[in-house]
Amino acid sequence: MPMDPLPELATMNLTQVAQALAEKRLPPVDQWHPTHCGDSEMRIARDGTWFHRGSPIGREAMVRLFSSILRREVDGSYVLVTPGEKLDIQVDDAPFVAVEVKSEGDGCDRRLAFRLNTGDLVVAGADNALRFETGADGPHPTLHVRGGMEALVVRSVYYELAELAIQDSGVAGGPSAPIGLWSDGVYFAMSDA
Repeated sequence: MPMDPLPELATMNLTQVAQALAEKRLPPVDQWHPTHCGDSEMRIARDGTWFHRGSPIGREAMVRLFSSILRREVDGSYVLVTPGEKLDIQVDDAPFVAVEVKSEGDGCDRRLAFRLNTGDLVVAGADNALRFETGADGPHPTLHVRGGMEALVVRSVYYELAELAIQDSGVAGGPSAPIGLWSDGVYFAMSDA
């Protein structure tokens, strides 16, 4: 079964993004509870590269297919699940990577749409929160994707978000408010001060 081509976020407006999201149908992995379990011998690296038995998976369509059956378990582990089997998969950081952002509107009317390395589109908002934490290696921004799974926001996209936040500084509640940015009616603070 051929897969749809990846979306070109730069050429879409947010109405088109919303339509694409409404048309997207993912398998109901949360409803599948097979008894057969094992190890997929797969790993998702921090940069979003998928590996099988130590070799990168070069076929984009395969990665997109596998990402559609990825699920996060209650214990925080990740599995690939179908109605007939559930296989463990190692995830080094986050299973997805946000590689592109599109912004429409300003201040509290802004909406941010992200394209993931798998081609999925996500609009930041109440159901898809942006989090900005600092790790040992610097900023560690993430975006909730679905089912407790997140996307690591790549550095170039983080810098775009920081520039938008600087432009909007003070819009959230005056000059003493933490720097951050709005998307879909929700304010996401990028720092505590």
